[in-house]
Amino acid sequence: MEWRVYNRSVVFLLITAVQEIFHGAEVVVQFTANKGLFCEINYLPVSLDEQAVSAIEARMRKIVSENRPLVKKSLPRQEAVQLFKKSGQIEKANLIAALQRETVSVYSCGSYYDYLYGDLLPSTGELGLFELDYEPPGILLRMPNQYTYERRKVPCRVPQPKFHHILSEAKNWAKILRCRYVTDLNRINRQGNIGEVIRVSEALQEKTIAGVADHIAEHRESLRLILIAGPSSSGKTSFAQRLRVQLLVNGLEPVSISLDDYFKNRKDTPKNEKGEYDYERLDALDTDLFNEQMVALLKGETVDLPRYNFLTGLSERGRGRHLLVGHNQPIIVEGIHGLNEKLTELVPRQCKFKIYISALTQLNIDAHNRIPTTSARLLRRLVRDYQFRGAHALKTLHQWQSVRDGEEKYLFPFQEEADFMFNSALIYELGILKRYAEPLLETVSPDVPEYEMAHYLLDFCQYFMPITAEDEVPNNSILREFIGKSVFFK
Repeated sequence: MEWRVYNRSVVFLLITAVQEIFHGAEVVVQFTANKGLFCEINYLPVSLDEQAVSAIEARMRKIVSENRPLVKKSLPRQEAVQLFKKSGQIEKANLIAALQRETVSVYSCGSYYDYLYGDLLPSTGELGLFELDYEPPGILLRMPNQYTYERRKVPCRVPQPKFHHILSEAKNWAKILRCRYVTDLNRINRQGNIGEVIRVSEALQEKTIAGVADHIAEHRESLRLILIAGPSSSGKTSFAQRLRVQLLVNGLEPVSISLDDYFKNRKDTPKNEKGEYDYERLDALDTDLFNEQMVALLKGETVDLPRYNFLTGLSERGRGRHLLVGHNQPIIVEGIHGLNEKLTELVPRQCKFKIYISALTQLNIDAHNRIPTTSARLLRRLVRDYQFRGAHALKTLHQWQSVRDGEEKYLFPFQEEADFMFNSALIYELGILKRYAEPLLETVSPDVPEYEMAHYLLDFCQYFMPITAEDEVPNNSILREFIGKSVFFK
């Protein structure tokens, strides 16, 4: 987790520099996009432009050259609350006030104090590995990530306009719900108004899904193949089912095909560097057969779909199902490679509609501390794997890095290929997942490597007040895929 400590320290460096140049300005850490951390700066006395960003970067590098100490102090909780109220960081003060602990650790750099929800490096001298870009209407802070930290490399800026747009939309949803920070969610929950937030959150998603179905229906003659892709625990299956219902409303009769049935025989499956079968790779699928059958279906021909036997590791032909589709029957295919053009290279691009699903959390802990999407997805997976796959937290945590590696290789590079991006995160969900996840995480022993991540997630969960109004969650909610009682799953 060294890269997390490094990045947290660089964010503190940015906030300190902004405060020293533009006293009273507020850095708001938003989300990761374009291979960096997008931040907005509020209450600036000047316009944010290239010149202002250059000044901020120059001050950051000056602080690095001074090798200032990052001083950690343990303060009584109420003293820390008063410190942040005095500096105008009200949401941070309120969050600390609600913590079940006597003391909190506060960091300072010169005269500036902050609470960053995790350890920092001891001094600024090591923090020169970053780049700062002007990214209207804010800035983009690029730092080493978990894949480049060991090589001491800052990722190159990669424009992701579609991904940036869906992330901005997520923040707009938070504004609609008047719930930007965890303290807002906890206050709404405490006041007994969480049911309204649940209903509006679900309605926003349903309206979006209905809009996607309307678009497909309006172009039913051309959009015949609907490809749905997304990272682990993003809610792809529930989304596909809800989209199917909305397509039925539009008079279409969608059919679903599983990419899992196109796995090659196990003996022909590629292996990873550990010598294990790698089912995440595109060439683990019989893409020739898949292309051949999709082209045939779109021509109005009948095909005999394969069925993959996970027990024998064999692709069984002649035991699948015969399928013939009409013009009012779009084909829905769900899988990690759906955005990769190589999966369907023989199908004309104008016949395909590609959808990317991810759980892009709308909430921040406070202005300086965002909620990583990967943490929210991991909590979803922990709960689902225990409830429906018999997997304890230790197994899920152990597998998580290999899951993330697969996403980095085979999914994220193709995000911008999507015709539409859907955010499956629900602003209230972490308050419900907390109740399921905490008992699971508490079973992880301190003497295993996975304990570090379990401890991090437990610390993360403590900021959320548990939401007990679970009956308010509708049975077609994406969240039901993880906590149970979904109408789409037996």
